[in-house]
Amino acid sequence: MKNKRILVVLGGTSGERKVSLETGRACIKALKKIGYKVSSFDPKIKSLNLINKKKTDIIFNALHGKDGEDGIAQSYFEYLRIPYTHSGVVSSHNAMNKIISKEIFKRHGIKTPKYFVLKKENFKKNELKKKIKKLNLIYPIVVKPVSEGSSIGVKITNNLNSLTKFSKSLFKNYEELIYENYIGGQEIQVATINGKAIGVIELKPKRKFYDYKAKYSKSAKTEHIMPANLKNLKYKEVMKIAETAHKALGCRGVTRSDFKYEKNQFYLLEINTQPGMTNLSLVPEIAKYRGISFENLVEKILLNASINR
Repeated sequence: MKNKRILVVLGGTSGERKVSLETGRACIKALKKIGYKVSSFDPKIKSLNLINKKKTDIIFNALHGKDGEDGIAQSYFEYLRIPYTHSGVVSSHNAMNKIISKEIFKRHGIKTPKYFVLKKENFKKNELKKKIKKLNLIYPIVVKPVSEGSSIGVKITNNLNSLTKFSKSLFKNYEELIYENYIGGQEIQVATINGKAIGVIELKPKRKFYDYKAKYSKSAKTEHIMPANLKNLKYKEVMKIAETAHKALGCRGVTRSDFKYEKNQFYLLEINTQPGMTNLSLVPEIAKYRGISFENLVEKILLNASINR
Protein backbone atom coordinates (compact mmCIF):
# COMPACT_ATOMS: atom_id res chain seq x y z
CA MET A 1 0.00 0.00 0.00
CA LYS A 2 2.83 2.45 0.76
CA ASN A 3 3.70 2.49 -2.97
CA LYS A 4 0.17 3.63 -3.87
CA ARG A 5 -0.28 7.23 -5.01
CA ILE A 6 -2.94 8.90 -2.87
CA LEU A 7 -4.87 11.92 -4.10
CA VAL A 8 -6.58 13.90 -1.34
CA VAL A 9 -9.57 15.77 -2.79
CA LEU A 10 -10.31 18.82 -0.63
CA GLY A 11 -11.83 22.31 -0.65
CA GLY A 12 -14.57 22.37 -3.27
CA THR A 13 -17.26 25.02 -3.65
CA SER A 14 -19.73 24.34 -0.82
CA GLY A 15 -20.40 26.48 2.26
CA GLU A 16 -18.10 24.07 4.09
CA ARG A 17 -15.04 24.76 1.92
CA LYS A 18 -12.97 26.18 4.82
CA VAL A 19 -13.58 23.09 6.99
CA SER A 20 -12.85 20.76 4.06
CA LEU A 21 -9.48 22.47 3.48
CA GLU A 22 -8.64 21.93 7.18
CA THR A 23 -9.76 18.28 7.02
CA GLY A 24 -7.78 17.69 3.83
CA ARG A 25 -4.59 19.29 5.11
CA ALA A 26 -4.73 17.30 8.36
CA CYS A 27 -5.21 14.05 6.40
CA ILE A 28 -2.38 14.88 3.94
CA LYS A 29 -0.02 15.50 6.89
CA ALA A 30 -1.06 12.21 8.55
CA LEU A 31 -0.69 10.16 5.35
CA LYS A 32 2.75 11.64 4.61
CA LYS A 33 3.84 11.00 8.20
CA ILE A 34 3.12 7.26 7.81
CA GLY A 35 4.94 7.07 4.48
CA TYR A 36 2.35 7.48 1.72
CA LYS A 37 2.93 9.38 -1.53
CA VAL A 38 0.32 12.11 -1.39
CA SER A 39 -0.86 14.90 -3.68
CA SER A 40 -3.95 17.10 -3.52
CA PHE A 41 -6.78 18.23 -5.80
CA ASP A 42 -9.25 21.08 -5.29
CA PRO A 43 -12.44 20.90 -7.42
CA LYS A 44 -12.83 24.68 -7.08
CA ILE A 45 -9.67 25.12 -9.13
CA LYS A 46 -10.09 22.22 -11.60
CA SER A 47 -13.06 20.02 -12.52
CA LEU A 48 -13.09 16.53 -10.99
CA ASN A 49 -13.07 14.94 -14.46
CA LEU A 50 -9.54 16.35 -14.89
CA ILE A 51 -8.13 14.09 -12.16
CA ASN A 52 -5.13 12.32 -13.70
CA LYS A 53 -6.14 8.66 -13.62
CA LYS A 54 -2.64 7.47 -14.58
CA LYS A 55 -1.07 9.19 -11.58
CA THR A 56 -3.76 8.29 -8.98
CA ASP A 57 -4.21 4.90 -7.30
CA ILE A 58 -6.63 5.92 -4.50
CA ILE A 59 -8.72 9.02 -3.81
CA PHE A 60 -9.06 10.15 -0.20
CA ASN A 61 -12.28 12.17 -0.22
CA ALA A 62 -11.93 15.10 2.21
CA LEU A 63 -14.79 17.16 0.77
CA HIS A 64 -17.72 18.37 2.90
CA GLY A 65 -21.17 19.58 1.94
CA LYS A 66 -22.77 20.14 -1.47
CA ASP A 67 -21.12 18.39 -4.45
CA GLY A 68 -18.68 16.57 -2.15
CA GLU A 69 -20.87 14.72 0.33
CA ASP A 70 -24.07 14.24 -1.69
CA GLY A 71 -23.06 11.68 -4.33
CA ILE A 72 -21.85 14.16 -6.99
CA ALA A 73 -18.08 13.80 -6.37
CA GLN A 74 -18.59 10.07 -5.78
CA SER A 75 -20.18 9.69 -9.24
CA TYR A 76 -17.06 11.25 -10.80
CA PHE A 77 -14.82 8.82 -8.88
CA GLU A 78 -16.94 5.87 -10.04
CA TYR A 79 -16.82 7.15 -13.64
CA LEU A 80 -13.01 7.42 -13.41
CA ARG A 81 -12.90 3.92 -11.84
CA ILE A 82 -10.52 5.08 -9.11
CA PRO A 83 -11.04 3.50 -5.65
CA TYR A 84 -12.14 6.16 -3.15
CA THR A 85 -12.84 6.47 0.57
CA HIS A 86 -16.10 7.04 2.48
CA SER A 87 -19.61 6.22 1.24
CA GLY A 88 -20.75 5.66 -2.35
CA VAL A 89 -23.04 7.59 -4.70
CA VAL A 90 -26.46 6.43 -3.45
CA SER A 91 -25.71 6.28 0.28
CA SER A 92 -24.02 9.71 0.18
CA HIS A 93 -27.01 11.22 -1.62
CA ASN A 94 -29.53 9.57 0.73
CA ALA A 95 -27.65 10.57 3.90
CA MET A 96 -27.29 14.20 2.76
CA ASN A 97 -30.98 14.46 1.89
CA LYS A 98 -32.73 14.85 5.25
CA ILE A 99 -36.13 13.71 3.88
CA ILE A 100 -34.82 10.46 2.36
CA SER A 101 -32.64 9.65 5.37
CA LYS A 102 -35.50 10.27 7.84
CA GLU A 103 -37.77 7.92 5.89
CA ILE A 104 -35.04 5.24 5.93
CA PHE A 105 -34.54 5.75 9.70
CA LYS A 106 -38.29 5.34 10.30
CA ARG A 107 -38.43 2.16 8.19
CA HIS A 108 -35.72 0.67 10.42
CA GLY A 109 -37.46 1.62 13.66
CA ILE A 110 -35.11 4.52 14.45
CA LYS A 111 -36.75 7.50 16.15
CA THR A 112 -36.33 10.88 14.45
CA PRO A 113 -38.13 14.19 15.18
CA LYS A 114 -41.60 14.67 13.60
CA TYR A 115 -41.31 16.77 10.45
CA PHE A 116 -42.88 18.15 7.29
CA VAL A 117 -41.46 19.68 4.09
CA LEU A 118 -42.40 22.81 2.15
CA LYS A 119 -41.32 23.78 -1.35
CA LYS A 120 -40.57 27.40 -2.23
CA GLU A 121 -43.52 27.64 -4.65
CA ASN A 122 -45.99 26.35 -2.01
CA PHE A 123 -44.81 28.61 0.78
CA LYS A 124 -47.45 30.73 2.51
CA LYS A 125 -47.75 31.66 6.19
CA ASN A 126 -51.18 30.01 6.24
CA GLU A 127 -49.84 26.80 4.71
CA LEU A 128 -47.16 26.71 7.40
CA LYS A 129 -49.78 27.16 10.13
CA LYS A 130 -51.94 24.34 8.68
CA LYS A 131 -49.02 21.89 8.50
CA ILE A 132 -47.97 22.64 12.09
CA LYS A 133 -51.53 22.05 13.30
CA LYS A 134 -51.99 18.86 11.26
CA LEU A 135 -48.81 17.29 12.66
CA ASN A 136 -49.46 18.69 16.13
CA LEU A 137 -45.97 20.22 16.28
CA ILE A 138 -45.16 22.45 19.24
CA TYR A 139 -42.66 25.29 19.47
CA PRO A 140 -39.72 25.54 19.39
CA ILE A 141 -39.71 24.38 15.74
CA VAL A 142 -36.50 23.91 13.74
CA VAL A 143 -36.33 24.95 10.09
CA LYS A 144 -33.41 23.96 7.87
CA PRO A 145 -32.40 23.25 4.26
CA VAL A 146 -33.02 19.69 3.04
CA SER A 147 -29.44 19.07 1.86
CA GLU A 148 -26.84 21.03 3.82
CA GLY A 149 -24.25 20.04 6.40
CA SER A 150 -22.48 21.65 9.38
CA SER A 151 -25.76 23.16 10.66
CA ILE A 152 -25.69 25.71 7.81
CA GLY A 153 -29.06 27.47 7.57
CA VAL A 154 -30.49 25.85 10.72
CA LYS A 155 -32.82 28.12 12.71
CA ILE A 156 -34.71 27.42 15.96
CA THR A 157 -37.93 29.44 16.20
CA ASN A 158 -40.38 30.10 19.03
CA ASN A 159 -43.44 31.36 17.16
CA LEU A 160 -45.12 31.51 13.76
CA ASN A 161 -43.85 35.02 12.97
CA SER A 162 -40.18 34.18 13.46
CA LEU A 163 -40.64 30.84 11.63
CA THR A 164 -42.19 32.70 8.67
CA LYS A 165 -39.40 35.28 8.70
CA PHE A 166 -36.61 32.70 8.71
CA SER A 167 -38.39 30.60 6.07
CA LYS A 168 -38.58 33.58 3.71
CA SER A 169 -34.91 34.29 4.25
CA LEU A 170 -33.89 30.64 3.61
CA PHE A 171 -36.10 30.35 0.52
CA LYS A 172 -33.87 32.98 -1.13
CA ASN A 173 -31.16 30.30 -1.37
CA TYR A 174 -33.05 26.98 -1.18
CA GLU A 175 -35.93 25.39 -3.09
CA GLU A 176 -37.11 23.16 -0.25
CA LEU A 177 -37.07 23.37 3.55
CA ILE A 178 -37.68 20.85 6.30
CA TYR A 179 -39.51 21.73 9.54
CA GLU A 180 -39.24 19.56 12.63
CA ASN A 181 -39.91 19.46 16.34
CA TYR A 182 -37.01 20.79 18.38
CA ILE A 183 -35.75 18.05 20.72
CA GLY A 184 -34.08 19.23 23.92
CA GLY A 185 -31.92 17.05 26.14
CA GLN A 186 -28.36 15.85 25.61
CA GLU A 187 -26.40 16.35 22.39
CA ILE A 188 -24.94 12.89 21.63
CA GLN A 189 -22.71 11.85 18.69
CA VAL A 190 -21.47 8.41 17.68
CA ALA A 191 -18.51 7.55 15.44
CA THR A 192 -18.80 4.41 13.31
CA ILE A 193 -15.91 2.92 11.33
CA ASN A 194 -16.47 0.15 8.79
CA GLY A 195 -19.87 -0.62 10.30
CA LYS A 196 -18.69 -0.76 13.94
CA ALA A 197 -19.47 2.02 16.42
CA ILE A 198 -16.28 2.97 18.29
CA GLY A 199 -17.57 5.43 20.89
CA VAL A 200 -20.03 8.08 22.02
CA ILE A 201 -19.30 11.73 22.83
CA GLU A 202 -21.58 14.31 24.48
CA LEU A 203 -21.49 18.00 23.63
CA LYS A 204 -22.52 20.88 25.82
CA PRO A 205 -22.63 23.99 23.61
CA LYS A 206 -22.50 27.36 25.34
CA ARG A 207 -24.57 28.61 22.38
CA LYS A 208 -28.29 28.00 21.76
CA PHE A 209 -27.46 24.73 19.97
CA TYR A 210 -24.51 22.93 18.33
CA ASP A 211 -24.36 25.30 15.33
CA TYR A 212 -21.55 26.04 12.84
CA LYS A 213 -19.66 28.27 15.29
CA ALA A 214 -20.03 25.77 18.15
CA LYS A 215 -18.61 23.08 15.84
CA TYR A 216 -15.63 24.90 14.37
CA SER A 217 -14.62 27.79 16.62
CA LYS A 218 -12.54 27.35 19.79
CA SER A 219 -13.96 30.66 21.06
CA ALA A 220 -17.44 29.04 21.23
CA LYS A 221 -16.05 26.91 24.12
CA THR A 222 -18.28 23.89 23.45
CA GLU A 223 -17.69 21.33 26.22
CA HIS A 224 -16.80 17.84 24.98
CA ILE A 225 -17.58 14.96 27.36
CA MET A 226 -15.87 11.69 26.43
CA PRO A 227 -17.28 9.18 27.08
CA ALA A 228 -20.81 10.61 27.00
CA ASN A 229 -22.60 10.88 30.32
CA LEU A 230 -24.97 7.94 29.75
CA LYS A 231 -25.74 4.80 31.72
CA ASN A 232 -23.91 1.76 30.36
CA LEU A 233 -27.04 0.21 28.79
CA LYS A 234 -27.99 3.49 27.09
CA TYR A 235 -24.40 3.92 25.84
CA LYS A 236 -24.60 0.50 24.19
CA GLU A 237 -28.08 1.22 22.86
CA VAL A 238 -27.06 4.38 21.00
CA MET A 239 -24.00 2.62 19.53
CA LYS A 240 -26.33 -0.09 18.21
CA ILE A 241 -28.72 2.51 16.70
CA ALA A 242 -25.76 4.24 14.96
CA GLU A 243 -24.62 0.90 13.48
CA THR A 244 -28.18 0.19 12.28
CA ALA A 245 -28.40 3.63 10.63
CA HIS A 246 -24.96 3.23 8.99
CA LYS A 247 -26.01 -0.14 7.57
CA ALA A 248 -29.56 0.98 6.62
CA LEU A 249 -28.15 3.79 4.48
CA GLY A 250 -25.49 1.51 2.97
CA CYS A 251 -22.65 3.69 4.28
CA ARG A 252 -18.97 2.76 4.00
CA GLY A 253 -15.83 3.79 5.86
CA VAL A 254 -16.46 6.35 8.57
CA THR A 255 -19.72 8.06 9.60
CA ARG A 256 -20.85 10.21 12.51
CA SER A 257 -24.44 9.95 13.76
CA ASP A 258 -25.95 12.98 15.52
CA PHE A 259 -28.55 12.28 18.24
CA LYS A 260 -30.57 14.11 20.86
CA TYR A 261 -31.34 12.17 24.05
CA GLU A 262 -34.46 13.30 25.87
CA LYS A 263 -36.84 11.52 28.28
CA ASN A 264 -35.01 8.21 27.95
CA GLN A 265 -35.28 8.23 24.12
CA PHE A 266 -32.67 8.72 21.40
CA TYR A 267 -33.70 10.75 18.34
CA LEU A 268 -31.42 10.50 15.30
CA LEU A 269 -31.13 13.90 13.61
CA GLU A 270 -28.80 12.92 10.78
CA ILE A 271 -25.86 10.80 9.71
CA ASN A 272 -22.71 12.42 8.30
CA THR A 273 -20.87 10.43 5.64
CA GLN A 274 -17.88 12.84 5.45
CA PRO A 275 -17.30 13.83 9.11
CA GLY A 276 -14.72 16.51 9.81
CA MET A 277 -11.11 15.56 10.54
CA THR A 278 -9.89 18.86 12.01
CA ASN A 279 -8.32 19.36 15.44
CA LEU A 280 -11.80 20.22 16.84
CA SER A 281 -13.54 17.30 15.08
CA LEU A 282 -15.39 14.64 17.01
CA VAL A 283 -14.49 11.42 15.17
CA PRO A 284 -10.72 11.85 15.80
CA GLU A 285 -11.48 12.71 19.45
CA ILE A 286 -13.60 9.58 19.91
CA ALA A 287 -10.93 7.47 18.14
CA LYS A 288 -8.17 8.92 20.34
CA TYR A 289 -10.11 7.94 23.48
CA ARG A 290 -10.27 4.39 22.08
CA GLY A 291 -6.48 4.39 21.57
CA ILE A 292 -6.63 4.98 17.81
CA SER A 293 -4.16 7.70 16.77
CA PHE A 294 -5.10 10.26 14.11
CA GLU A 295 -2.68 8.63 11.63
CA ASN A 296 -4.13 5.19 12.36
CA LEU A 297 -7.68 6.52 11.89
CA VAL A 298 -6.83 8.11 8.53
CA GLU A 299 -5.15 4.87 7.39
CA LYS A 300 -8.19 2.80 8.47
CA ILE A 301 -10.37 5.05 6.27
CA LEU A 302 -7.87 4.80 3.39
CA LEU A 303 -7.66 0.99 3.51
CA ASN A 304 -11.44 0.75 3.07
CA ALA A 305 -11.32 2.55 -0.32
CA SER A 306 -12.94 0.84 -3.31
CA ILE A 307 -15.22 1.42 -6.29
CA ASN A 308 -18.79 0.12 -6.76
CA ARG A 309 -19.61 1.53 -3.32
